[in-house]
Amino acid sequence: MSLDASRIEPRPERLTAHEARQRLEHARNTRTTQLQALGESSQDDQLMSAQKTAIERVLKEIEEAFARVENGTYGTCLGCGKSVPGERLEILPYTRYCVACQRRAAA
Repeated sequence: MSLDASRIEPRPERLTAHEARQRLEHARNTRTTQLQALGESSQDDQLMSAQKTAIERVLKEIEEAFARVENGTYGTCLGCGKSVPGERLEILPYTRYCVACQRRAAA
């Protein structure tokens, strides 16, 4: 069975506000569940503490992304001002940067 590429609907470059909110809700729920599971663990070591800190940081980024959806700047790179590719937002819905700017920010 072959896949007819001409019949596949192209994805819009930008997510709609509704799609963005759904993806962000899913990301927030996932991270909240992870944080609760870590909180219920009897282990309290450096690795667990680092994991909790990382999850809390992502939850903050998710909340900031919700604010960008509301003010109409969601999907716009905070580094260069260009649109963040839709594929990147599907994978990392709370990202603030396009790949190039993220690399520069991490360097």
